[in-house]
Amino acid sequence: MADDKTYRAEYQGSGTFVFSKPKRKRTKVRQSQLKNPQRGSRK
Repeated sequence: MADDKTYRAEYQGSGTFVFSKPKRKRTKVRQSQLKNPQRGSRK
């Protein structure tokens, strides 16, 4: 469970990394959608 909550970068070789980071909380996602309405939504 603790693995999901941390930022990690795994080196795959020859300059390739796989990044994993925690998901944004539902309330933050909602607030950003309210404050930044999708472009062209009123047309």
